[in-house]
Amino acid sequence: MDNKIAFLEKLWHSGVVAVMRADDPGKLKEAAAALAEGGIIFIEVTMTTPGALKTIEDLAASQKNSVIGAGSVLDAETARLTILSGAEFVVSPAINSRVIELCRRYSKIVIPGAFTPTEVITAWQAGADLVKIFPASLGGPDYIRALLAPLPQVRLLPTGGVEAENVADFIKAGSYAVAAGGNLVSRHLLKQRDFQGITELARKFVTEISRFRNR
Repeated sequence: MDNKIAFLEKLWHSGVVAVMRADDPGKLKEAAAALAEGGIIFIEVTMTTPGALKTIEDLAASQKNSVIGAGSVLDAETARLTILSGAEFVVSPAINSRVIELCRRYSKIVIPGAFTPTEVITAWQAGADLVKIFPASLGGPDYIRALLAPLPQVRLLPTGGVEAENVADFIKAGSYAVAAGGNLVSRHLLKQRDFQGITELARKFVTEISRFRNR
């Protein structure tokens, strides 16, 4: 099976992308291991993190059971560098046709950001594998449900405002998966090196999604 197809299936089953950003990337390896222990294997390292490419490379080499990706990718040149560093998926805050084209050329998952119906359709027609809805906190699960009513074929990934307490609501609304950053890998937990706390939060996310999808 093509890796990309297999990864998309894994993403649906796991249901969560953990978005990691930090001023000190040295803690992210332990954080990624803590997430995997809690059941979250899709790890996004944002390009706003110092040494992001090296972090992606290190995680891709050390976290063999996880799927490492890059976030906050603004252009095709950066997308290519992340892929060469080991990224299996690329997330962008907006729609960039060259980023989408490059990721498809290398058969990597590409997830551009959008919000309005017009933007969602534009991203999907351009070849997006999923469309990131950001900030999801503005419309919540009801907005995801409303978008999918005329666009049921689009895989949506709400980001921003997703937490353990509402993640099941986003999944019930029809989201393919969700992404969570500060509500999952918080700066406080990283600062305190509370990796057990990250594992416990990851388990809460996974448990809530599993409870809905497996009933």
